[in-house]
Amino acid sequence: MAQVCNDLTEYGWANFSVFEYLPSELIMELKAEVELLHHNGIMKEAGTGRGADHSRDRSIRRDRIAWLKGDTAAQVSLFRFFERVRVDLNRLLFLGLNRFEAHYASYEPGDFYRQHIDSFKGRRSRIVSVVFYLNDQWQAQDGGALRLYNRDSPDEICGTVLPEAGKMVLFMSEEIPHEVLTAQRTRYSVACWFRQDEVPIPL
Repeated sequence: MAQVCNDLTEYGWANFSVFEYLPSELIMELKAEVELLHHNGIMKEAGTGRGADHSRDRSIRRDRIAWLKGDTAAQVSLFRFFERVRVDLNRLLFLGLNRFEAHYASYEPGDFYRQHIDSFKGRRSRIVSVVFYLNDQWQAQDGGALRLYNRDSPDEICGTVLPEAGKMVLFMSEEIPHEVLTAQRTRYSVACWFRQDEVPIPL
């Protein structure tokens, strides 16, 4: 994580392979879960904004999502890994991250997500964004790449990452504009956000 944290500090984003941290069997189990949800029509059309600002605009975003609750063995194992990442980010970068949230995402051919940021400046809720890919034998012609832009110049591309199985990308939620290019085959991932706010208390 030291190199990841150095890249987050210097560039605002980083990527690495998780295969030395997570077994390939776990990635296969997670992919099987999201495929089942996708094919059974359980995943919901994603929107943008929160609360009263929430909307669904297919000219901006066309993926479908299902929130993870840690209620399967595969999700429990993934949550343990995310917790290790949270602790390391706090230890090395002093970010004060208190929790995380995560969902599956699926993109069918023709789906995309236009350039956006994950959290508005100063809100200090989502601090670090993570995308974890589950796609076997992904090629450049399959589209669906994550494109990241310079935090100081949103028109300048600073990285393009293919959604290959086992690859994980981290970036600063308030700083890095990014988009998902149009997929040419069905694309699966886990999105996760490390947050500074506490878990809301039910009323």
